[in-house]
Order: sequence, then C-alpha cells, then structure tokens
Amino acid sequence: MKRKGFLGIMLMLLMSFVVIGLTGCDVSNETDELTLMMWDTFQESGIRRMTDIFTEETGISVDIQLVAWDEYWTRLAAGAQGGELPDVFWMHSNEFQRYADNELLLDLTDFINDSELVNLNYFYPDIVELYNFDGRQYAIPKDVDTIALWYNRAIFEAAGVSTPSDDWTWDDMLEAAVLLTDTTNGIYGFAWNIDNAQDGWFNLIHSYGGYIINEDRTRSGYDNPNTIEGMRFIERLLDANVMPSLEVLSENNTTALFQSETIAMTTFGSWMVQAFATNDILLENAGIAMLPTAPNGNRASIYNGLGWAASANGNNTEAAWRLIEFFGSERMQLMQADLGVTMSAIDGASVNWVNSVPEFNLQAHLNMLDYIVMFPYSRNTLVWSRMSQDLLQSVWLGQRPVDEVLLEIAEEMNAILADE
Repeated sequence: MKRKGFLGIMLMLLMSFVVIGLTGCDVSNETDELTLMMWDTFQESGIRRMTDIFTEETGISVDIQLVAWDEYWTRLAAGAQGGELPDVFWMHSNEFQRYADNELLLDLTDFINDSELVNLNYFYPDIVELYNFDGRQYAIPKDVDTIALWYNRAIFEAAGVSTPSDDWTWDDMLEAAVLLTDTTNGIYGFAWNIDNAQDGWFNLIHSYGGYIINEDRTRSGYDNPNTIEGMRFIERLLDANVMPSLEVLSENNTTALFQSETIAMTTFGSWMVQAFATNDILLENAGIAMLPTAPNGNRASIYNGLGWAASANGNNTEAAWRLIEFFGSERMQLMQADLGVTMSAIDGASVNWVNSVPEFNLQAHLNMLDYIVMFPYSRNTLVWSRMSQDLLQSVWLGQRPVDEVLLEIAEEMNAILADE
C-alpha cells in the first residue's frame, strides 16, 4: 500500500490548525456535556488529553465512561434497547453491521461531506469501508492495528537460542520453540491465544494463501486447500509439545503467560503496547519482530480498526458529531499516534508512534503495515467466529484432525452466511 509522505501529513496538519482557528470558536457558548464510552484503560490517559483540548476549544465537556470489554457490548446492547446509548462510543467490526442495520447509529455521511476537518480519502480504505452500510457512513475510523511476533530476550539468552529475525519462517519459529521449551522449569517455546484468531491463526492462514471468508462475504474459506495447509501447522505445534496445555491456555491467556515469563514467544496486536509499557519485566526483556513467513515467502498481518460512532437518537447529535469530527481530524490523528495511544487510522500518520515506548521495537509493528489483510467480517461475525472457535477446541485437545474440523466449520459457516 502506497503511503503519503510525512511532508504531506504535516501540510494536512497545518490546514487543520487553520480550520480549527476559523471554526472552533463558533460553539464557545455551548453547554452540552457528552458521554463517551470506551473499553481500554490504557488508552484513557491519551484520549482524556485529547478531550480536554476539545473542551477547551469548544466549551463542550466530555464524560469518559470506561467499561471493560467483557461488559462493554452488554452495556451497549442494554442502552440500545432502552434508548439510552452513550452520545459517542467505540464501534467494532464484529458488531457494526447489526447496529447500523437496526438504525441505532447516527448517519455521519452529510456531516462528513460538509466537514473541512475530515477527509475520508486520507484513511485506510478498508477501515472506511468497514463502517459504511448501504452507501452511508456511520463511523469515522479511529485507528489501525497490526500483529507482530513478541518474544522474551532473557529466555532466549538462557537457552542459547538466537532471537527472531525478520526473515524467519514459521518453520524457523517452531524449531526455536522446541529448543526454548523447558517443561521442568515451566517454560514453553510458544503459545497462541485460543480465543482471539486475529492475533493468532488468521495470520498463519493468510500467509499460506488461504482465507477465512471470500471477498463478497458469502462463503467460508475454511475448506480452501491453502487454509487447511496453513492450519496443519497447529498440529505440528501440538505434536512438538511447545505449547502449554489447553487447560492452562483456557485459564491463563497469552498476555498473562507472557508477563509471567512462562512462554518465550507469542503473537500480539499493537493494541497491547500501552498495557505492556507498564510492566517493568517486559520493558527490559520483551523484543518484537515481524511475523514469520510461510514456505511460499508470504507474510500477512490481519488488521482491524475501531470506529468513532454516535447514537442516532442522542440528545446532542450536533455536539457528538463535533467530537467525532475532532477525533477524525489530521491534527488529532497525529496526536493519537504521537501520544502512543494507538497507531493512526490515517495512512502515513503513525511515524512518531514508534517512539512512544522506546524500549520496544515498535518499528516491527509499523513494518507489518506493508502486509496487512483486512479482518474477516460479515453481519453475523460473532456467530460463525464463536462456532469455529468451539469446534477448534477438539483440535487443540488433539482429539480430531484439523482437516476434518475445518471442513465442518466451513459447512456450518456457509449455512450461517446464507441466512444473513
């Protein structure tokens, strides 16, 4: 994907300052208070700094409501049913089409067309399309993410194994994982988050040339020969005994295992950076490399992006739009990356994000933008993704061959997609 030069981004930034200087004062007498709901504690500080600027320039106060991911969608669904959604909130690809189809989200199309601060042409087009429903735009992209290989340098050094390089293949990763595994001392060479395919096997599948769902989102790719070939790597991981048991992985996710130095390697999304920046052990020992390649030389990073959305029936829709417009401006997209909140949703605006936590090699995550593949989604993403994870449990347990399970997943997923 071609990126805009940094000079171009700086020119856009200058333009946004000029526009804000011309328009930012025309609502100085507003007394609206907006509610903003989000789920990531580690982004709160940066988001709050941005909303403080918004309040200072517009007079509109913002009440940030932090709700943990596990409760977020329950709260949002309850608010939708009761007609009391937050004014502004984060939207995710798993849920977007259901909310848009039920007319719960504010249609931003005309606001965007009239805006001098937001230009959707600057954003990653896949994320823009993600939040477009029936030709109308219902959210402004907030960010993008990539997946990379994280590892513990201390464990590698103790085992006398060379740390990952950017030319590693998945076979190289497995070979190193075997050497690093020391079950006597409770150390495993590798682990995957069995509950989150985006930072796990989705990347493996696409590097092998497979796919999860076809481009028009009508058929599953789990029965594709390349998908099956890629997923056979899971059986190789299990046969090599380099991963903790399913019981351990179910009770302790890879985040906890990596922080406790139980696993030497795993794959994480860039959204974990700020959380890990609070861990002194990881600041000292964590390394980051690009994801390995498949035997065909391909590598892939499944990417996604949140969206800024607003309630269609809110009491402050004009003010809610002003906040969303503010977050979607080049000025704030650059600030988000500079503060280390997340990478920017504007193509080329994350150059300073790599310096936000200098202890980590964040350039590896930025480099993975050259290999991004859009996160698979449809109207009922959660239905077929949960089904596939449930069926894959038998693979993780070594009870059924992966080929057989994938064919079953494809059949059930096709039935789900046919009903959408």
